[in-house]
Amino acid sequence: MIRINENFQKLQNSYLFAEISQRIQAFQQQNPTQELIRLGIGDVTQPLPSVCVQAMHQAIDELTASETFRGYGPEQGYDFLREAIAEHDFQARGANITADEVFVSDGAKCDVGNFQELFAQDIRLAIPDPVYPVYLDTNVMAGRTGVVYLECRADNNYLPDLPKEPVDLIYLCFPNNPTGASITREQLTLWVNYALENKALILFDAAYEAFIQDEDLPHSIYEIEGADKVAVEFRSYSKTAGFTGVRCAYAVVPKTCTAYTAAGDGVSVRDLWMRRQTTKFNGVSYPVQRAAEATYSPEGKVQVKALIQYYLNNAAHIRAALQYMGFQCVGGDNSPYIWVQVEQDAWRFFDFLLNEAGIVCTPGVGFGPCGENHVRISAFNRFDKVQEAMLRIETALKNSPL
Repeated sequence: MIRINENFQKLQNSYLFAEISQRIQAFQQQNPTQELIRLGIGDVTQPLPSVCVQAMHQAIDELTASETFRGYGPEQGYDFLREAIAEHDFQARGANITADEVFVSDGAKCDVGNFQELFAQDIRLAIPDPVYPVYLDTNVMAGRTGVVYLECRADNNYLPDLPKEPVDLIYLCFPNNPTGASITREQLTLWVNYALENKALILFDAAYEAFIQDEDLPHSIYEIEGADKVAVEFRSYSKTAGFTGVRCAYAVVPKTCTAYTAAGDGVSVRDLWMRRQTTKFNGVSYPVQRAAEATYSPEGKVQVKALIQYYLNNAAHIRAALQYMGFQCVGGDNSPYIWVQVEQDAWRFFDFLLNEAGIVCTPGVGFGPCGENHVRISAFNRFDKVQEAMLRIETALKNSPL
């Protein structure tokens, strides 16, 4: 008799975005002519930067000739991309990251979800609440039960406090998904020092780093002294360059980053991740990696910056419109997400926007109990649709006051 991994039975009944999709499908069946405006899941709408498209075309042309054809690539990524990442994303900001510490992948979601495989089942986790569901769910799948939740509320500016009890693995995400909150250099230093003092490891999700506009905010955890010993950083081209359908990201695992055996002996986390990736992953396709490399060219930087500004303009409009309607909001300045206090059941407000305005948002409670009475609004759509969405919400509130 084939048996299941019983830990899957401990998961919530439905992954957050699967539940949203089911409610949308039910609405569309009942309202087949109603046009929906989707401001829920963070999927991009603008075309790929032209420099990336050109790079992919050229790479594909190379694959048509035997002299330039490439088969399996290195599981860690091609050197041309790893070197560009190390130089432009880290060394340019004073972080001493080298190309052999960069691991190219097909998505930050995959990397964040898979990284927990390296660690013992009985470690204690520190996970913010609210949080991106993948952090918690992948650990539940692995059978871990020792979770310390770090509450992020309006009264602490949606920034988690240091844990009051010992933990081993810490999940941080800044700019934050879902709240849009940012962390200062001084605040991030507290986390690095905690990890150093407690021999803990930080998994730092920086997928939205490109949206940071405030020059005083750190773009990488490696801008903090000592972070290379206690932190792994994850980044993605999905929102930066519109690669949600192309799939490319990377993890940075410094050679000095250390975990420990049961006997207390230090082990290189980079070596563990290398072993895992070479066993379970065959790498990202050559044309996609060439497209990612193109984002670091002078033209690529200009085009990517224009994409980021487009979505930030959307975010600023959404935040201003919602504040005009009387809502309390955070995010939308250094982040593409706006976290909105709605003072009622989050799923009820989700259903209100869906049924009364034809707008899709994300109920905050899907990210954790502290997300109750909040919804997340995404800036990833066309600006004309964002404008229309805000007008629809304003009209719905006038016609059907909450």
